Amino acid sequence: MEQYLQGKTALITGSSRGIGRAIALELAQRGAAVCIAFRSNKDEAEKVVKSVESLGGKAIAVKADVSIMDDIYRLYDEVESKLGKLDIVVSNAGIAINKPLVEYTIEDYTSTFDTNTRGAFFVMQQAALRINDGGRIIAISSGGTKLLLSGTSLYLGSKGAVEQFVRGLSKELGARNITVNAVSPGFTNTELLTEDLRTIAAEMSPFNRVGEPQEVAAVVCFVASSQASWVNGQNIGVGGGVM
Repeated sequence: MEQYLQGKTALITGSSRGIGRAIALELAQRGAAVCIAFRSNKDEAEKVVKSVESLGGKAIAVKADVSIMDDIYRLYDEVESKLGKLDIVVSNAGIAINKPLVEYTIEDYTSTFDTNTRGAFFVMQQAALRINDGGRIIAISSGGTKLLLSGTSLYLGSKGAVEQFVRGLSKELGARNITVNAVSPGFTNTELLTEDLRTIAAEMSPFNRVGEPQEVAAVVCFVASSQASWVNGQNIGVGGGVM
């Protein structure tokens, strides 16, 4: 596998499992040193580190809750002290609480927006302040923002805001050759996808299946590469023709 990210350093929030894990492993296989940022699942994060090391790569795991500002500052400080200045930041951490709109509580709203929206905003802000010139800032949104879906209004609303952060920030960092983009996965085969939803989602796709985390990770790696130097301010869908 071509190591076109050799010498680069990457931070991926929410990368102990699922799509975040796949992104971290793909970046590492392409040569980047990676920070596995996790909120609570230390054992899974350490497994990702070991997987990277087994590939001959370099990785660290750092506990950080992106809904807490001090955790974000500490996360960046620790990455810089152990791996050096960052070249790639992937804001992936997020939560989903799915129910009819009339059933959401203020606690649901606060926890969702604190993590998915405020957390992403300040992760991206710190990236803009600290990342090397020529760097890549990538936010993981959701292909669901392009669909009419019931029971997901809070989650998709929180992601819609992130897409606008990307558009704004992409116009602010050009002088430093930094690109800012969103990648929006469609229905993807992770532990969050129930069997019933997997069946329904597969029927929506012309390929009659859902996506795999590695397929999302491959797109993220392209956006993180020098080959994507003219891709900026975009929201790239990875949904197999569903959205």
